[in-house]
Amino acid sequence: MQDDAQTATLCPPPRASVSFTDANEAVALLEELYAEATAFLARHFSETVTKGRPGARIRAFYPEIRLTVTSFDKIDSRLSFGHVSSPGTYATTVTRPDLFRNYLVQQIELLIENHGVSVDIGPSSTPIPVHFAVAGNPDVSVPQEGVMDFSLRDIFDVPDLATTNDDIVNGMMTHYADGSAPLAPFTAQRVDYSLARLTHYTATDPRHFQNHVLFTNYQFYIEEFEAFARTALADPTSGYTAFVATGNQEITTPDGVILPLTKLPQMPTYHLKRADGQGITLVNIGVGPSNAKTATDHIAVLRPHAWLMVGHCAGLRNSQSLGDFVLAHAYLRDDHVLDDDLPVWVPIPALAEIQIALEQAVADVTQLEGYELKRIMRTGTVATIDNRNWELRDQSGPVRRLSQSRAVALDMESATIAANGFRFRVPYGTLLCVSDKPLHGELKLPGMASEFYKTQVSRHLQIGIRAMERLRDTPLGRLHSRKLRSFEETAFL
Repeated sequence: MQDDAQTATLCPPPRASVSFTDANEAVALLEELYAEATAFLARHFSETVTKGRPGARIRAFYPEIRLTVTSFDKIDSRLSFGHVSSPGTYATTVTRPDLFRNYLVQQIELLIENHGVSVDIGPSSTPIPVHFAVAGNPDVSVPQEGVMDFSLRDIFDVPDLATTNDDIVNGMMTHYADGSAPLAPFTAQRVDYSLARLTHYTATDPRHFQNHVLFTNYQFYIEEFEAFARTALADPTSGYTAFVATGNQEITTPDGVILPLTKLPQMPTYHLKRADGQGITLVNIGVGPSNAKTATDHIAVLRPHAWLMVGHCAGLRNSQSLGDFVLAHAYLRDDHVLDDDLPVWVPIPALAEIQIALEQAVADVTQLEGYELKRIMRTGTVATIDNRNWELRDQSGPVRRLSQSRAVALDMESATIAANGFRFRVPYGTLLCVSDKPLHGELKLPGMASEFYKTQVSRHLQIGIRAMERLRDTPLGRLHSRKLRSFEETAFL
């Protein structure tokens, strides 16, 4: 024990940092340190619940990766990640190394190879909040609030929102208090916070999420996704091994049973899995930029390789027809939810690899080319607005802005998802389907909508899946390009 200002503090036995030149061995120690720390907290938490207030404060720490580079030598790397730009000490705290094992091995391996130095693994000085340490632990019973006669935060560390933020990815923090620079885009506390939120919002465990994420704003796409998944599971050559539905219901055969839930979560989520994690996750984010931001804020910590929006939109050109596709190559951001994190003057560029994959996927699924392909797919600016009933306002303002922007489509999610992809360095794209044309009197009436959904949803989803399968075959170095990374960037992807 060691003395605090008020009481003693009980911690796991101290551990010295260890240097590694083998990434697998380094991650093995991260797993050992994390397991030791969380087991310590879980054990003392259970004892506190059953035996009452202990005589000491209970604390354990996240493990840490630390790297020191002393040379200005330019790294000959074709990748936009896996190296630091200047000498110095770089560090990051780590949570759930079991979940992030492949990612951590890859990133550490690149650093060791590119800089010819070792990495140091040891405990950090950042306490693990007890909420995150016991989350999902079946051996720990969490009491109802008010059951105990003292506050848990008097004994255990709790989440600290003052330090759980996006300052690294927003470019607001370039050095920690000890002088080291961030090695990764998120701290352990920020990751833990999002893992907990993902479980809550999607009703699926984060371990099921795949590296390619589709977002939609209609439940109809979910039904088609399940049908596609069952067909894929029946094909031994597809590479897909399991399908996970909301509620962590997992099937591995095409006739597996998925029970309907009496209550869906806020963002129903489904995963078509591959053994290497390169499958596809589909999230129904519902309608609106707030939901789009919430979903991407949290999924970003899983470091996916791409996310795409495949939803519905209002077509703004008279030449468009219901069911036509819109491939976004620019965004008019009128959603406002990201203005404080990413100013509207920051351009959101189209990513060539994503654009090509989407265009080729449309051609693959529709079997059209040339003029016939162009006839059903318009490329242009997509406007995202935060007012679903914008049509009810004075038309002169909104319509003039849309015309000046050269927008071809309007929705409530796409620019948010693209902007957050840019902010979090996650490759992004948008392929929308025209479901109404409010400026031309073609509103989404019940009969029209039903016919539209029957004929277009399946094809649209297949295009999204096909695009992801094309992106899966794209080398990471091309997909995670320098377009998404600044001149002062973390080494970790």
